[in-house]
Amino acid sequence: MSPIAAPTGDNKVADWLSHPVAGPVVREWLTSQGASERSLAPAKRFTFNKLIKLSGGRFTQDMLDQMMAETARRMVDGDAVPVPVDDAPAESVRHAPVEAPEWVEKVTDGRFTGKTVVVTGAGSGIGRATASRVAREGGRVVALDISEPRLKEFAAEHDGLDITVVTADVTKDEDIAAVLEAAGGRIDALANVAGIMDNMTPLGEVTDEVWERVFAVNVTGVMKLSRAVIPLMLAAGQGSIVNVASEASLRGSAAGVAYTASKHAVAGLTKSSGFMYGPHGIRVNAVAPGGVATNIGETLRYDSELAQERLETAMAILPTPVTPDQLAASICFLLSDDGVNINGVVLPSDGGWSAV
Repeated sequence: MSPIAAPTGDNKVADWLSHPVAGPVVREWLTSQGASERSLAPAKRFTFNKLIKLSGGRFTQDMLDQMMAETARRMVDGDAVPVPVDDAPAESVRHAPVEAPEWVEKVTDGRFTGKTVVVTGAGSGIGRATASRVAREGGRVVALDISEPRLKEFAAEHDGLDITVVTADVTKDEDIAAVLEAAGGRIDALANVAGIMDNMTPLGEVTDEVWERVFAVNVTGVMKLSRAVIPLMLAAGQGSIVNVASEASLRGSAAGVAYTASKHAVAGLTKSSGFMYGPHGIRVNAVAPGGVATNIGETLRYDSELAQERLETAMAILPTPVTPDQLAASICFLLSDDGVNINGVVLPSDGGWSAV
């Protein structure tokens, strides 16, 4: 028999929550943040150190240090006494599935050589990871985002690669014209990644402002930029467009009504366009991510008690969120010639969430 050691940043969130001393510390911290244990369900398989890296500043080293210090204090002061555990693993532990090794990106040299690829939302998250991979695989990237500082940072990190940055709002016609000018009359592929979340309100509570803003970015922006590049692709007799849909395009239990409806619209836009332009050499597909550690969640909030109770319960089965690089791998596959026989498809890239 041995005492339970105090967890560290190298321990998983699930280990912290199950610890008899650290568990209450984490739950008290969540309550102080206006959250609950259910909000950590998607991240339970992450270590706290990894959660810090993926959280976009929402969880910091200082927060972890405070929880570690409080756990240590309680264990020393005897505020809570750890329960001894048997060193011999229980039967259920001995037969637990072996965790897969961490995924490592494998760049395909030259996959986009000679191609001009436009990527929206390139300043952060999935868009940034996609633009980065295309550039590192030999493509010329026209990277656009609404945030100029993020774009400058992205370009600086990829000095020496063929990247043109354009500060643009995909809902504005003049900004789309600037993107086409930057592309120089040739666009071989387009990744429509830019998107915003809603405030998780259901139909009876959604405001006109939330509905219109979410649809403007998630649907109208995708339509406008795609519409603008289609003539160039028709003239070339080939092209590939990949839209970022969402698990919310496949189910009703992943977001509020505005975001869910907008991503269903993206799925419809994808299928209609794939059907219409397939005979002309243009493939139009979508990727439907599950949980991804991106900054889209920085503005995630529940403005509805009804929705919070309903959605947090449903999201308890959400697979562990993945990194933007992992989604970029799916997107780049469809963007590239490797996706040659795939058209009009909404591809779940969700760790199996859609199979539940």
